[in-house]
Amino acid sequence: MTSYFKFLIFLIGVLPQSVLADVTLNALFTDHMVMQRETKMPIWGWADANENIVIVGSWGEKALVTAGADGVWRTTLKTPKAGGPFQIVITGKNKIVIDDVLSGEVWLCTGQSNMDFALAKFLNDSREPQYQPLVEYIRDEVAHANDNQLRHIEVLQNTSLYEKQITFKGQWVSAQGEDVKKITATGYFFAKELRKELNVPVGLVECSWGGTRVQPWMSEDTFMADEELKTYFKNNRKEIKKTIEIMEAPEYVDTVYQNKMALWKENGEKGRAPKPTKNPRNDMQLPATLYNGMLNAVIPYAIKGAIWYQGESNAVYMPTAYEQYFTAMIKGWRTDWNQGDFPFYWAQLAGCLRANETADKGWATVNDQLRKSLKVPHTGMAVLHDIGEAKDIHPHNKIDAGKRLALLALKNDYGVKVPVSSGPLYKSKTVKNNKIIVSFTEIGSGLMSGKKHLLEKTVPTKEPLKWFEIQDKDGAWHTAEAKIIKKNKVEVWSTTINSPVNVRYAWTGYPEGANLYNKEGLPTATFSSEN
Repeated sequence: MTSYFKFLIFLIGVLPQSVLADVTLNALFTDHMVMQRETKMPIWGWADANENIVIVGSWGEKALVTAGADGVWRTTLKTPKAGGPFQIVITGKNKIVIDDVLSGEVWLCTGQSNMDFALAKFLNDSREPQYQPLVEYIRDEVAHANDNQLRHIEVLQNTSLYEKQITFKGQWVSAQGEDVKKITATGYFFAKELRKELNVPVGLVECSWGGTRVQPWMSEDTFMADEELKTYFKNNRKEIKKTIEIMEAPEYVDTVYQNKMALWKENGEKGRAPKPTKNPRNDMQLPATLYNGMLNAVIPYAIKGAIWYQGESNAVYMPTAYEQYFTAMIKGWRTDWNQGDFPFYWAQLAGCLRANETADKGWATVNDQLRKSLKVPHTGMAVLHDIGEAKDIHPHNKIDAGKRLALLALKNDYGVKVPVSSGPLYKSKTVKNNKIIVSFTEIGSGLMSGKKHLLEKTVPTKEPLKWFEIQDKDGAWHTAEAKIIKKNKVEVWSTTINSPVNVRYAWTGYPEGANLYNKEGLPTATFSSEN
């Protein structure tokens, strides 16, 4: 070995590892990324302590930043008008070149499986034959998709009970070839509408996980800012700590799992085999665990707004408290992003038959809690109960789901002339003798009885209104008759109830035939007049 190589090996061995570290970036900043146009985009990463870093955008903007003592650096870069492709070059002790960068509209896509499911999930035959045309539509869409300016990046599913993750493994893909199958279906059809109306690039940042509740998506800070939420969080953490100590003890034996496995074998190994008891560290349902493990990794990437499709799992877990947790989550995210009250839109759950009465009424309750959450500024809700499937909690009509979410963004955020962006929303009630007069907002050209079939436009009908109920003074609910009496009012009554107290609509998991629409074809949101 030459003296030169001996010296080099010695030098590598004695130099601090930090001296040898390259400048690195959060995974969002990679080839094919989409930037939010005409804003100051946060850009961040890691380097040696006190290392000077230069960031240059090919559109003529430049930023300088020095890494802190911990090696973390962050700055902002002014982004150009919609267009591209551009290039970003980051130079420190090494150089990173990010190619094929577009500037346009960036939306965060979050929630559980109805946001999580990619287009590929909807290519199999439907469970009920009447929905097969939707499958054929999506198959055709996937086969012919060729839009390099509709792009998507997904944060891989990851739990983190205590530590906030600061980056992730992922890459941007475009709506072309096989890659289009990887894109969230709801997000894709939302983005497609934006592309059609705005003619600018659209980027989707997806952070979702099927089967999850709202609580895991909330930060610890959000829980601690409210006394009730704080109590819930602390009690949960106390139980978790005990469970972890038990499960991670050297002498621990999973007797619950062993007993279930023995019983399963005795019964001839029918059905799914039992699974070992889950360590809380890996439990996706615990408060803050997905905020820490997934969402934190993309904060504070510059976004236009967020779309959310979640609530199914909360239909059987604290449904009456959903509004409290959900609205706190929205406010917490806005605080953490530090972008002001960015637009936040969500879906009221699509119709689906539920297994029992508790789940059925819980579904309606969450839908009403979602409606009540509209009190938060700069929010909106797409109503989906008319495009669900009785036997599939993941309905195929993500086309209308995406379009209805897009209506909210187009009208509220982009100045597109849209007659009405939402289905009718309950405003107030007035009791007159044995009848209740219900007033609505978001009526567009007025209320109508209508019918929606697959992807066809809603058509007016002469059928009587269905799925209205009224409550008597003893608290019991009764099926009611209803009719439109004014452009924005419906009269509701039952011949058996003389003194009605409250009114509700579509109060079930699967309100098949619920037919109150506005004349623009958007369905009335599930509601109850109870406080």
